[in-house]
Amino acid sequence: MSFPIEIREAAGVRSLHFGSDSIQGAMRIARPWHLELDYTREMMTSLLLRDDIHFPRSVLLIGLGAASLTKFLYRHCPRAKLTVVEIEPRVVAAARQFFKLPDDPLRLSIVIADGAEYIAGFNGTYDLILVDGFDAKDRSGELSTLPFYRMCRARLSNDGLFAANLLGRSRGYQANLERIKAAFDERALAFPSCDSGNVIALAAGEDTVRITLSDLKERMLELKKRTGLNLLPTLTRLEQAKFYPGGILAF
Repeated sequence: MSFPIEIREAAGVRSLHFGSDSIQGAMRIARPWHLELDYTREMMTSLLLRDDIHFPRSVLLIGLGAASLTKFLYRHCPRAKLTVVEIEPRVVAAARQFFKLPDDPLRLSIVIADGAEYIAGFNGTYDLILVDGFDAKDRSGELSTLPFYRMCRARLSNDGLFAANLLGRSRGYQANLERIKAAFDERALAFPSCDSGNVIALAAGEDTVRITLSDLKERMLELKKRTGLNLLPTLTRLEQAKFYPGGILAF
């Protein structure tokens, strides 16, 4: 890859760029473990959807960026083993130098590889797969194809969950969502677009998700107490968008 990697700072926030104004990741310098960007917080809604305090035990993250999701899971899910697949070694170097990427090979494995090729050659399963990979032109390439999504489903544990960052706002995310639904037998949904234009899609492995709004809010409060992450704005947006027919979130 030939794109430049830029580090910018403004108003106490350090951000990663691939030679454009598009933000590939951000960190509030005074709070390096905090999830600064809205869409990263929304991807962590997946932590509310399984009735298991130890979920997830294994996580695959495709696309490192500024390591926000990696650091959050590393700190707040101490039982989980994390694997990060990043195609560009310079991004890993930047994450270590500027964004406090932990160095702990026992719990955190960094693999320099193409995400689609990695998952095609992997024979095990993960409890949680998070996909947030884009090039300098905000393209996700193979990471938004039906074969890739089918491989992700095949690599999930029965109660596993999949979450992907889809760029919305005239970028055709609806077609992308339909591919995810096809791969996961319709066990998928997409949140309303964030202000940034990001759309988060969630999908379930073999076991469907079915949870009441009251239980979601209870788990949200527990997660906030444990991690400081406040997902009430996300749950409120979903409620306003009528994502809870009969008071239940199901997919």
